[in-house]
Amino acid sequence: MDGAAQGKRRWSATAAVVLAAAVAVPALQGCSTEAAVAAPLTAELNQFRDNYGRQIIEIQLSNTSSVPLTIFSAEVSSSLFPAGTSWRAMPEGTEVPPGQTKSLPAMLPAPACGSPGADADADTSAGAAPAEVKVSFRQGSTSSDVHLPAADPFGVLPRNRAELCLAQEAGRIARMDLAPELEVAADGRTAVVRLQVTPRAPEAGTPRTLTIESVEGTTLLAEAPNSPWPRGVMVAAGGSPGEFRLRFRPARCDPHAVAEDKVGTLLPLRLDVGGRRGVFKVPAGAALTGRIHAFVTAACTAH
Repeated sequence: MDGAAQGKRRWSATAAVVLAAAVAVPALQGCSTEAAVAAPLTAELNQFRDNYGRQIIEIQLSNTSSVPLTIFSAEVSSSLFPAGTSWRAMPEGTEVPPGQTKSLPAMLPAPACGSPGADADADTSAGAAPAEVKVSFRQGSTSSDVHLPAADPFGVLPRNRAELCLAQEAGRIARMDLAPELEVAADGRTAVVRLQVTPRAPEAGTPRTLTIESVEGTTLLAEAPNSPWPRGVMVAAGGSPGEFRLRFRPARCDPHAVAEDKVGTLLPLRLDVGGRRGVFKVPAGAALTGRIHAFVTAACTAH
């Protein structure tokens, strides 16, 4: 083979290598870009104790990357709450440092309530209803939207849905409140709260009665000895108003009982409303909450 032919062959081989490299670079760049936009986040749902009676949940986003992320919005979608629930940041967003988690509060909308039979008891268990979170965030100079599965290890959505549906059905039959006054016994050991039940006018197509199966204690309130709380009370729409005197004693007297109280003044009523059963929590207003805290503190100090 003469020198010209050999030179031509060497040039062709070199060109082929260069061309292959040119093709490979975009392919490698494409893989790198895809990895860059892979979600550097995980999502989980939770609820803080002081928000139990307010239907506010926490969208907890964890930054799994090595750089800060800026979150602009997070939207939860679930069949239990079809309208969805969302959190929005200020225009500048909220930063999540590497390896850390931010809890973003979001108000739950109205739940999807079927018939008691359709709303299986399994819906109240953790993880029974899958949810998804759409997150808008920025990583460095790149802004992205990503859809993440939302873990719900404590069954926050099913539990809130069950409680809200029960409250909705019960509210059509009667209004249930705690009177703002607190009656303290002369010896200071017990006190009385008054549960007021005001039936509403009957509605077509709704259950006409509910049953207060029992009244349960809280972290602060316990049934007083020799003064049992009512059980098996039937309430009918269109009926007469009723009042129940609930004598209680402090449920606990450790130093943190009042100081760290979050749910001690939410009175749980176990109800059966047309076959839908569960716990309906009657909140004490601000005035009664203060009086209960003062009573528990004084009773525990004196005795």
